[in-house]
Amino acid sequence: MISSTLIKSIQDIMRQDQGVDGDAQRLSQLVWMIFLKILDDTEQELEVMADGYVSAIPAKYQWRAWAGNEEGLTGDELNYFVNNDLFPALRSLTGGSNPRTLIVREAFEDSYNYMKSGTLLRQVINKINTIDFNARADRHQFNELYEKLLKDLQSAGNAGEYYTPRALTQFVVEMVDPKVGETVLDPACGTGGFLASAIDHMRPQVRTGEDETLLQSSLRGIEKKQLPHLLCLTNMILHGIDAPTLIRRANTLNRPLRDYGPDDRVDVVITNPPFGGVEEPGVEQNFPQRFRTRETADLFLVLIMRLLKDGGRAGIVLPDGTLFGEGVKTRIKQELLEECNLHTVVRIPNSAFAPYTNIATNLLFFVKGEPTKEVWFYEHDLPVGLKNYSKSKPITAAEFAPERAWWTSRTESDRAWRVSIEEIRQRNFNLDIKNPRATSSEQVSLTDLVDAYRQKQEAASKTLSEIRALLRQALESHEQ
Repeated sequence: MISSTLIKSIQDIMRQDQGVDGDAQRLSQLVWMIFLKILDDTEQELEVMADGYVSAIPAKYQWRAWAGNEEGLTGDELNYFVNNDLFPALRSLTGGSNPRTLIVREAFEDSYNYMKSGTLLRQVINKINTIDFNARADRHQFNELYEKLLKDLQSAGNAGEYYTPRALTQFVVEMVDPKVGETVLDPACGTGGFLASAIDHMRPQVRTGEDETLLQSSLRGIEKKQLPHLLCLTNMILHGIDAPTLIRRANTLNRPLRDYGPDDRVDVVITNPPFGGVEEPGVEQNFPQRFRTRETADLFLVLIMRLLKDGGRAGIVLPDGTLFGEGVKTRIKQELLEECNLHTVVRIPNSAFAPYTNIATNLLFFVKGEPTKEVWFYEHDLPVGLKNYSKSKPITAAEFAPERAWWTSRTESDRAWRVSIEEIRQRNFNLDIKNPRATSSEQVSLTDLVDAYRQKQEAASKTLSEIRALLRQALESHEQ
């Protein structure tokens, strides 16, 4: 029986080790071990089911060989093996007949064994060995615990950026409604929350072996950082994706926009691109001059428009700054509204991502290939009696019942309103449009006003910096 007590006991053991510092390192340490245990459990099942199955890694480095026996390697001998034999071997694996081999190599390129005590490491291993990932009950229970581990990232310093509340991923996926056979992409996939929700959404559509093959091959994800990438690979295997070879580790924005061709286009994009961050110098050069900025969320929005097929659908999370920002942001929004039908914006309270950030966010839904004629807005309500979301009272899937009921039968109300494209043009493509039907009793808090003022100041500062950079470039070109 797997329980939260098991995970807590593992974390307690790790806290005794001098080499593991903080929640993020504990999670990273736990995940590479769980990854190898899941890999070995599923491979043992495949060895029985498929004649001539070839393991992804040499027998010496399979979990069962060095970790499976609770009386096996321990102490300095275990630590030496892991640091000086296991990790170098996994990092240098070469491709063979099993696509999982390359996944393992990529997963371990920047993974580390933080634990210094081989004795404590053996204790952690023995705890993990109590889980049988081939047992349906164990896998289901661990899925829930894994979700809790990912959620705990919200309070693990900067690692919180990798976690999108599952209430949001589930709602976005349900409204975008990906179908088996469609290609589904998250270009900033983090720990794989959107892709996991897409699998859960499409799994009931699987009726035949061909359907399952289509599902296995339709999911694509890209993540540039090691920890969330490994978490995502593990998440995909837990969700039944046997060889998640299309989950790549890379910076999606490093590829010039012009290099993306028809073969790169997809049917569905679901994502929460990083926001509030600035890309490394030079990345903006991969984009047309009129869209050049170092604001990550803005560059991803331009990229998503490029990657969607005509008729392709997107559901993405974006901050308020994108809606009201000017300069480059205005040109990006104009492009979005002219090239795509931005049919819906769901406005989310600013505490949905707390404690990682209190920036107000929005869910944007659009279809490529037809211009926008009007945009529907829906303001998501905080539950009655709740002033803000928190770690103990997070946003929940059940709260989206009103949006789900409204989605296919839309009417204006004190929470829903629509704005014509003519009015949006008159506003210079400012999409930060308040609800004209909001009741006068709804008071804006001083904190909200200060946050909004700060966000607009930051947007103005970024716009001014971009203008200065463009003027500097123009002067330098003129002098040459």
